Amino acid sequence: MKCGHKEGVNTYGRHLYTFLAALSLLVPVLRAALGQNSPAPQPEAAQLMELANRARAQAGAQPLHWDSALAEAARKHTLRMAAEGPIAHRYPGELDVSERAGHAGAHFDLLEENVAIAATPEAIHDGWMRSKEHRDNLLNPQVNRVGIAVLSSRGVLYATADYSRGVEPLSQEQVEARIGGLIQTAGVKIRPDRSLARAACAMTGGFPRSADSAGPGLVIRWQDSNLSQLPKGLVDNLASGTYHEAAVGSCEPKGVEGTFTMYRIGVLLY
Repeated sequence: MKCGHKEGVNTYGRHLYTFLAALSLLVPVLRAALGQNSPAPQPEAAQLMELANRARAQAGAQPLHWDSALAEAARKHTLRMAAEGPIAHRYPGELDVSERAGHAGAHFDLLEENVAIAATPEAIHDGWMRSKEHRDNLLNPQVNRVGIAVLSSRGVLYATADYSRGVEPLSQEQVEARIGGLIQTAGVKIRPDRSLARAACAMTGGFPRSADSAGPGLVIRWQDSNLSQLPKGLVDNLASGTYHEAAVGSCEPKGVEGTFTMYRIGVLLY
């Protein structure tokens, strides 16, 4: 039996169930400890990651990197699966996959999950590769991190693999410094006072009130998980030569479901 599931920001994939066997098992014995602080996977999990990366290489996708927080989320869910018997992505009273991963400490803007029950890691991998949805999750070129947990009971294995596109965790000040650095490369000076920009960031429109009569000429707001580049509208305005100073503020993102990581920024141009 195997099951695949995909989640992204405001996007939830369907569940797919393919029955390979009908088994009812007792609570499992954990074969090897997996925790958030563990730097390496257990042997069966490592084998599944190796098989996945071989398949990804053949498909032209970059390799997956181990994420111990995802592995901890996968471990807890695998324990629950084995205790329940029939596998699923969520049981009554259980958090959904994005909440499990977020509470375990993972940072991501795209999340997918495969679960399975089979006799060996090879059989688990083969089952995932034979199912389009599971194969799509495993080979998705947009994901770059994985956490896998495998539990043994009565000669079979329960497995959970959580795949994500990782997001660098940044504080409010780090976000502002990152964006400020990109703006400075355009020759625009960054104002040290961030309070007005933070207020503008939290707004959905309009200009924040300012004691300074010479308020900003333009306010640009956006949110993204990738802070490696500025939005085109801001780039074009910086290149126009109209503005010579900027203030940068970060605030809580809006409209983000679950525990997906997203950053919201407001930039005032003077």
